Amino acid sequence: MLSSMKLGTDRIRQIILSLRNFSRMDEAEFKAVDIHEGIDSTLMILQHRLKAKPECPEIEIIKDYAALPLVECYAGQLNQVFMNILVNSVDALEEKNARRTYQEILNQPSQITIRTLLVDQAWIKVAIADNGTGIPDSVRQRIFDPFFTTKPQGKGTGMGMSISYQIITDRTYAVG
Repeated sequence: MLSSMKLGTDRIRQIILSLRNFSRMDEAEFKAVDIHEGIDSTLMILQHRLKAKPECPEIEIIKDYAALPLVECYAGQLNQVFMNILVNSVDALEEKNARRTYQEILNQPSQITIRTLLVDQAWIKVAIADNGTGIPDSVRQRIFDPFFTTKPQGKGTGMGMSISYQIITDRTYAVG
């Protein structure tokens, strides 16, 4: 029983640290941060959406992280971008899996791949991809439009990608 309680409190501690890192409430200014730490905190928060369920195996996360320097940014806002993109990936995979059997999913597991790359001294690249059904051209042209969503009414606001676009294009980031 004590072992189980310790495991539970360790898990709670890990979640709280991830939430604190994700929100960066104590770091509202522009400062140097580890991008991988932000991505990993976002994944921890989304763990309940990624883990196996009786009707569906877990969504696999493949991390291909390069050695990156600290990046000067508004960490909380950048973490929100990671969250918006990853939630959309999970939603797309869940939608695809709803049309597949458990065995089909086991044979071709749902995956999200996250790659980071140091492009040069001033730029890094973060690529997030899933093996869902893809985005049709007609939708791709509109994904950054405010209030545009492909989700059923009540499921999405259509603001996630619009806000993400604004965060990335309106802010200056620096590799250092």
